[in-house]
Amino acid sequence: MFSHIMVGSNDVDQSKRFYDALFEKDGMVDPKGRLAYRRSGSVFMVGKPIDGHSASHGNGATIGFNFDSPDEVNGWQQRGIAAGGTAIEDPPGIRENAFGKLYLAYLRDPDGNKLCALHRPEQ
Repeated sequence: MFSHIMVGSNDVDQSKRFYDALFEKDGMVDPKGRLAYRRSGSVFMVGKPIDGHSASHGNGATIGFNFDSPDEVNGWQQRGIAAGGTAIEDPPGIRENAFGKLYLAYLRDPDGNKLCALHRPEQ
């Protein structure tokens, strides 16, 4: 559905430590100092805003990452908390809504960006 998502950071070194731990791999760093993490054909990027202003999180924005099992979702959230993220909303678990049953966990990264881990159980 998307090619890439990019969030701003005021401290890319701190973001690298957080996201390397969260995704259990080293992010690639391009010549402009931006981080890139690839998974299932998509790219998640982190960098300083190109306009020179401070980075801030988007009000109402959430970035969701697909996972293959509830255990992967739980591990993702635990790694994120250990790396300086903040657990938000309800604890990881099944939520049922118009989209069916979803297994979800939510975090805020050190810059305040809202992240979601999602597993779609078989309906």
